[in-house]
Amino acid sequence: MKPVVGITTSIDEVTEGAWRFDAAYAPVAYVRAVQRAGGVALLLVADPDGPGQIEPILDRIDALIATGGSGDVDPALYGEAPHPETHADFAGRDVFEGGLIGGAAERGLPVLGICRGMQLLCALHGGRLHQHFEEAGADPGHRVLPAGYARHPVVLEPGSLAARAAGGERVDVDSHHHQGVADAGPRLRVTGRAPADRAIEAVEDPTRRFLLGVLWHPEEDERATVVRALVDAARPG
Repeated sequence: MKPVVGITTSIDEVTEGAWRFDAAYAPVAYVRAVQRAGGVALLLVADPDGPGQIEPILDRIDALIATGGSGDVDPALYGEAPHPETHADFAGRDVFEGGLIGGAAERGLPVLGICRGMQLLCALHGGRLHQHFEEAGADPGHRVLPAGYARHPVVLEPGSLAARAAGGERVDVDSHHHQGVADAGPRLRVTGRAPADRAIEAVEDPTRRFLLGVLWHPEEDERATVVRALVDAARPG
């Protein structure tokens, strides 16, 4: 049986011909990366009815990807008021994904947080974000405006889960984010940084078999290296 990987979704207005409507979606790159890695992709949509949906979802998946997205993590999670450049995502996303991350970790399911998902992972573990990265002295090479991925190197700690998953201690990554991690929290270990500005690029929980957050977008890697490590970790035995 192929491992089933749950992929969290955004909700936003989309246009299709003459129609405009709200849609739950994840960029197809996440789906294709899971499929290339030998997994089955299952899109997960937040339910406004609350946490009662979490356990039934966890019963059906073998691993979890908390995705990126255009909306930011609610700064109330780490005790701050919103910056003018902070635009929180739809109501309930943080609660939904937080429940999935916590529940998956407790069950020992592999968890991968990507970009926004990594930022949420840190906020849930007592960390704090830079709400507007460029004001914190970040290198402008972390994103390209108005759209597109920037390309820059990341240095990973030898022997870390991040280095094993990425296939090396120095990798070139695809990046696009205006927020970053100021403090990963007391339980997460920082295992990756951007050499240009020492920005935190990877975090992991050393007490868990596979709980990894990366600030870049590994789903854009045609080799699906990091995603493949997640899928492999989800295989039985």
